[in-house]
Amino acid sequence: MKRNVQVLLLLFTGVGLLHISLLTDLYLRYVRPGLRPALIASGVLLIVLGAVSAARDGFPFNRPRTDHDHRLGGHQGGGHQGHGHDHAQGPRIAWLLYVPALTILFLAPPALGSYTAARDEAKAKAPTAGDGLFPALPRNGIVELSLNDFSSRAVWDTGGTLRGHTVRLTGFVTPGHHGTWYVSRLAISCCAADATVRKVRVHGAAAPPADAWVSVTGTWHPTGKVGTDDASPALDATTVKRVPAPKDPYNDAVATRPGR
Repeated sequence: MKRNVQVLLLLFTGVGLLHISLLTDLYLRYVRPGLRPALIASGVLLIVLGAVSAARDGFPFNRPRTDHDHRLGGHQGGGHQGHGHDHAQGPRIAWLLYVPALTILFLAPPALGSYTAARDEAKAKAPTAGDGLFPALPRNGIVELSLNDFSSRAVWDTGGTLRGHTVRLTGFVTPGHHGTWYVSRLAISCCAADATVRKVRVHGAAAPPADAWVSVTGTWHPTGKVGTDDASPALDATTVKRVPAPKDPYNDAVATRPGR
């Protein structure tokens, strides 16, 4: 890889980072919102490094070498000339670095979805001593719950706070075995590489297309003995509605107030 190509790689990568983090919200497909300043700073730094390198080498970044440069190169190399290769060039495999650089610039990959959710086992978070009892849900109306909250209640809430309530869950569709399907979400601590799965099996409704975002309204479907690992979160659906994908697909927090 010639030096001018290396400079372009710095510039493309920097512009790509600024494209997904400063000009758009595409970075939310890969990392948490709190990492946005770090992405912007990294993009700016790469562009500055590329610009400095371009200014040093001269436009278009590969000044022709003079006789003096060749003589100097021979002295610096200890007089070893005729090796058949140029030490100023990197290995050919370095060209593969252009793949991620151009991908985030022109074709940002989608967020993780049903492919990941179908292959990872979902585990409902067990309440700790500091969590206390599950709070009671509103008596009237539809209760909007996050998948994490619903799953924890369905598996560990021996008080049965879900019983007798109509709830609404929002997530993407994950196909299961033998025609079953789940409404799912993925949660991340830092980036998509550490994603964990939240999914609730849906009964009584035909499965929409995989990865479609849906809002499912229904009632708790008890499965297994609550308070043990035998229990699993499930919902008897009354309505399934297609909804737009959220900007932050990993944020499972409820945006609307319960009882709407």
